[in-house]
Amino acid sequence: MRTTTKIATVALGSAALLPFLGAGIAQAADGNTMATLRPVVLNGVKANGTAMVTVKGNRIDVTMAATGLLADSPHAAHIHFGADARHECPKASDDAKGDGTINTTDGGPAYGPIVVSLTKTGDTSPKSGLAVDRFDTAPGGKLSYERGSINVSSDVAQAITEGKAVVVVHGVDHNDNGKYDGATKSDLDPSLPTEATDPAICGALSAAPAGGMDTGAGGTSTPDNEGLLLLGGGLLLAAAGTGAFTARKARNRA
Repeated sequence: MRTTTKIATVALGSAALLPFLGAGIAQAADGNTMATLRPVVLNGVKANGTAMVTVKGNRIDVTMAATGLLADSPHAAHIHFGADARHECPKASDDAKGDGTINTTDGGPAYGPIVVSLTKTGDTSPKSGLAVDRFDTAPGGKLSYERGSINVSSDVAQAITEGKAVVVVHGVDHNDNGKYDGATKSDLDPSLPTEATDPAICGALSAAPAGGMDTGAGGTSTPDNEGLLLLGGGLLLAAAGTGAFTARKARNRA
């Protein structure tokens, strides 16, 4: 009888712990990530920017800003991830066509397929990867994007927090005439010129440092990207403050 009671007690104790263990597992992927968006090699873009993605379970909040993009034109933007990808931005050696530019197919081995479409409204799945009417149009060449509570799969959430996801903003003006045109068609949609879908700027997401963003790789500090970095640091501090408040509240209850 005592043995039976002991076994039952142990089993009950294990069962009682399951919700807490589950909660711990669900929260294990939570975190803040950041990326410095730099010009994609070979594409002649002079833009730069930052992106921040906060993971909360199977939802993400995204903030992104950039300058120097083709003004007043739609810029498709996505989070990319592929298990077989290199989890990075393209290299010059990815130019499989040998034409001196990087299109979306060339970039695939580096950053993988679309997993989140960073549209301003509506659907955010890969199906909206070319929903040009719902992406930011970069007024004056400046992109400013913010959207919260985007649903993602657990695999995508884990990829983001593990530094395996890449943010890519598309739209290149190869001939410098201020619009998307040219005889070469997009490898994604032949009704569009390749300029509309070629990757412009790119950055791999990684865990956000407590002290703010590292420009890295010899990146220069300009008034524009200084402001973007300050924005990132401010949001991270706010997130840290919220966490501290939650922890204090929990201790007070105890």
